[in-house]
Parts: sequence; C-alpha cells; structure tokens
Amino acid sequence: MLINVRVARVLNHLVTTAQRVSVATLLIAAALYYTSSVQAQSEWIEFRGPNGTGHADQAHPPITWSETENVAWKTEIPGRGWSSPVVADGRVWLTTATEDGKEMSVLCVDAKSGKMLHNKVIFTNEELREIHVTNSYASPTPYIDGDRVYVHFGSYGTACLNAETCEKLWERRDLPCHHWRGPGSSPIVYRDLVFIHYDGFDFQYIVALNKKTGETVWKKDRIDLFDTDNGDHKKAYGTPSIFTVDGRDLLISPYAKAAIAYDPLTGEEVWWVQYEQHSTANRPLFDGKTIYIGTGFGKGSVMAVNPSGAKGNVTESHVLWEMNRTMPSKPSQLLIDGKIYAIADKIGVASCVDAATGELAWQERVGGTFSASPIYAGGHIYFCDEDGKTTVVTPGDTLNIVAENRLDQGCMATPAPVDSALFLRTKSHLYRLESAQKAD
Repeated sequence: MLINVRVARVLNHLVTTAQRVSVATLLIAAALYYTSSVQAQSEWIEFRGPNGTGHADQAHPPITWSETENVAWKTEIPGRGWSSPVVADGRVWLTTATEDGKEMSVLCVDAKSGKMLHNKVIFTNEELREIHVTNSYASPTPYIDGDRVYVHFGSYGTACLNAETCEKLWERRDLPCHHWRGPGSSPIVYRDLVFIHYDGFDFQYIVALNKKTGETVWKKDRIDLFDTDNGDHKKAYGTPSIFTVDGRDLLISPYAKAAIAYDPLTGEEVWWVQYEQHSTANRPLFDGKTIYIGTGFGKGSVMAVNPSGAKGNVTESHVLWEMNRTMPSKPSQLLIDGKIYAIADKIGVASCVDAATGELAWQERVGGTFSASPIYAGGHIYFCDEDGKTTVVTPGDTLNIVAENRLDQGCMATPAPVDSALFLRTKSHLYRLESAQKAD
C-alpha cells in the first residue's frame, strides 16, 4: 500500500503521541485515512458538492480549456435542463426534460468515456404550468446516496432510483405546490431522511421522506411571515443544509422571507431569522461559528447569523451583519479562508467580503450573466456564465484573473470538480474537461 505525505505525517504524529498503539492499528488507521481521502476527492454527490460548500479541496481540474483544448469528451444532452451534474462510482447523473415538460428524464453518463449509460423517462405529464423563460422543467440537482439516486422535479414528482440499473424504487407525485416560475430546490439526504422544499405561489412547506420507502416522516408548513398576498413573493428555490451547532444537528432551510433552523428528525422549529427579500435560491454556508445566508431576489444580500444559543425569532439578537451591495440573487456564495466570494447575476460583478465583519474587501466587474454557482477547486475559483465563458480566479485580497475560457454554449448548471476533471454542463452538452497529461 502506498501512503501519501499527509498520511505519513499523521502516522508520525500518532507514533510520537501514542507510543503504546500497535503498528498494526496505525497501518489500519492510515489505510482508512487514505481510502476516505480518495473517496472524498472522487465524488460530488449533491448540489454544490460536500454539504453544499462548493469546495473540492482534493480536486485539481484544469484552469484553461476551449472546444479544442483539454476536452476529454463531450456528450450531447437531449432536452432542456439546468440540474447540476453529480458524480460517484465512475458515473455522472443529471436530469433533463422536453421543452414542454411532458417528459422528465434521468441521464447517466460514464465518467471515463462519456458514453450514455441510461436515458430513462421517469415522469410523464399531460398538464403543466408555465415556467420562467430562464428556468427549465429539470432544474433541481439529483442526490447520490450509495446505491441510490434521488431525482426531483418539484411538484411533478420525486423518485428514488437504483444507481446500478436505474430502476425506479419509489416515487411521490402527491405533494402539491404551484412553483409559478418553475421548480428549483434540490433534495438532500440526512441519515434515513430526504428533505425537500415546496415553496410555491400557493403552498409553502418542507417535507422529510423516508429515503428507503418514500413515506412522509414529517411535514411542516412555513412560518407565515409574508406581508403580502402576492404569491410571486412567497415562492423560493433554496436548498437546505445540515450543520452541527452546539453539538446539535440542525437543518438550515431558507425560504422566501426567512431562514429556519429545524430539528431534522422531528421538524421542530428551533430558530429563524427574517429578511426583506424574496425567492431565495441560495444554499447556506457555515464556518463552524457563523451561518451565512443569501436572501434572494429584490435587493439581494448576504446575512451572517450567530446560531449559538439561538431560539425563536433571533433576527434582532443574532444577526451579526448584512451586506447588500451588489450581492447575488441566484448563485450561492463561496467561503474560503475567512472570506466570502460572490458573483452578481445580471451584471457580472464579483465580490470579496470579510466573513467576520461583513466589510467589502473588493468588488470588480468580470462581465457576464450568471445562474451557476461558483466552485472552488485546486486553489482556484471558477465563475461560469450563461454565454459560455468561465473566469478562473485565485482567492485573495485583490481580484486576480488567471484564465478566461470559452465554450460554444453557456452554463446554467453548477459544474462538478472531481479528481483532475471538471464535469461542466452547458445548455446542450456535458463536458469532461481535463488536461491530456492528467487524463493519461
């Protein structure tokens, strides 16, 4: 067994601090450490990767590419869908739909060759509601959980699939919600539960399903903080995250007018913070002390919340700061070394904010229109715009652009960095971007 430098350092530390531990035990620990490290960098199983952070710390994808450079393969994707690719066990999963939404499908692509392994219609529909011109009927991102894949199309249906055969194991089509502009929230898995947001024009609630059977474990209506009858301001597209605060796991769930911390096992509302905006599409971030929440459309902002000891409405007591100067409405933020990096949707302005104080470190125009959230891999931040340009920058006290890359079609989906590759979905194709040397 080969042991990398990091593992060797761990071994050395263990030997010097625990002399009585047997060599066999140390070797087992090293093997487990090495295996988990390899697994961690070989998977991207949910929207924005590990717990929604947007980080792939062990991945090293290329920083330059074009239609003729560093393209390992390029596979045409039928239909229209903005779900992000997710990757595990050498397979890439994503969803798509016909333009009219009457057929909603799951796709599975071989990660090494780009060969289409599965193209399966999961749901058919006769009656559909119109969606926004920038949305699709297949925007929520799948979640891979071992030998199962969970796909979600909003109120049109949720299904659990066998990750090997693509067989449908269960489905739910009885959870109502008028998304108005179309669905956008992605499912996440925690223990034996699948959490799904249904924040629509008419109904607003969150549901926890048994991941093995699809049965409802709990369902909770959103706290009625709406100061309007305008259903357009009640809908939202956020995806929740699980964070451990004061030794307790909490489900942090943003919706149109607030972010709520739920007990994930029972649905109990532990605390919440309100904001003025609506239609949030962000996924929360956590640095171990502070939770950062994007507040959505209108005049979008980023809010920092101290969750320790929070109970009930803590808007006045636990909000540390709020930054609303050219913040994004759709793309989620990145948290890197005490700084928050963000990209504004419509004007292509990138920002760096001090996570402790909320003070603006820098704000510069990179150009473009953005729906995809930025990712961080191999020491670089990737901003992928709707016209096919990806701006690659290094994090720091000033904006440092290291590359600008162009593809034929734009990107609405957040890319997935895995090992030395970047799986990037454009409006028409799925790419594996990888340098020729690393691919060998």
